[in-house]
Amino acid sequence: MTKLEAKNIVKNFGHNGYKLKALDNVNLKIEDGDFVCLVGPSGCGKSTFLRIVAGLDTPDGGEILFDGKPVTSTGPERILVFQEGALFPWLKVRDNVEFGLKIAGIPKDEREQISNRYLEMMQLTKFANSYTFQLSTGMKQRVAIARALAMDPDVLLMDEPFASLDAQTRDLLLVELQLIWEKTKKTIVFVTHNVAEAVVLGNKVIVMKHRPTSVKKEISIDYKRPRLTEDENLLKFQKEIISELRPEVTEKSSSE
Repeated sequence: MTKLEAKNIVKNFGHNGYKLKALDNVNLKIEDGDFVCLVGPSGCGKSTFLRIVAGLDTPDGGEILFDGKPVTSTGPERILVFQEGALFPWLKVRDNVEFGLKIAGIPKDEREQISNRYLEMMQLTKFANSYTFQLSTGMKQRVAIARALAMDPDVLLMDEPFASLDAQTRDLLLVELQLIWEKTKKTIVFVTHNVAEAVVLGNKVIVMKHRPTSVKKEISIDYKRPRLTEDENLLKFQKEIISELRPEVTEKSSSE
């Protein structure tokens, strides 16, 4: 069943008095339970597209459908995890994880039960009473993911959440995120510049064209899980994606 559908999405921005087209007729179908990674040249509009899916921005043309109904605003069924976790440093880890639940009016005992589940899932139980400013960048991202999952969204939107992490921490979280996806059956849309990361995570990788952006190719990654970045059997998928990206990156460089 189709969970999300982008139909002819167009987005323009003003630039030096001119209209700059960022997204041009983006069409994409994402099925229920898919793990979809979006890759493309830097600045091509991947994050803009994700914000439109989240309801944080509006397209100038086209529409996003969620379960067949137009998206017109944000909603708890679509939660966005940013590159920087956007946590509240004055709150403890547990309070950050429970924040959305508290706003939603969930009773304290139920909030605690829910947060315990996701704190354990993200290996944060020992840090439940720590303040987020006391944590490493990687631990903060775990908190941000736990907070998003605690809201039990149908769709988890992730905008380069591992970009600022060291390689070792990122590789650990890549495995954990795969396990979480298999356990929760969430639909995940994940933006990344890292081709190896996209191949490890996605069951589908969407290659985006250089601006104005549209979908260039959809590549299925049919390989066992959990996947590891060092698995040489994944190189063939990486090479296919890079071959699609290379002319787009070259075009971007020549236009700058």
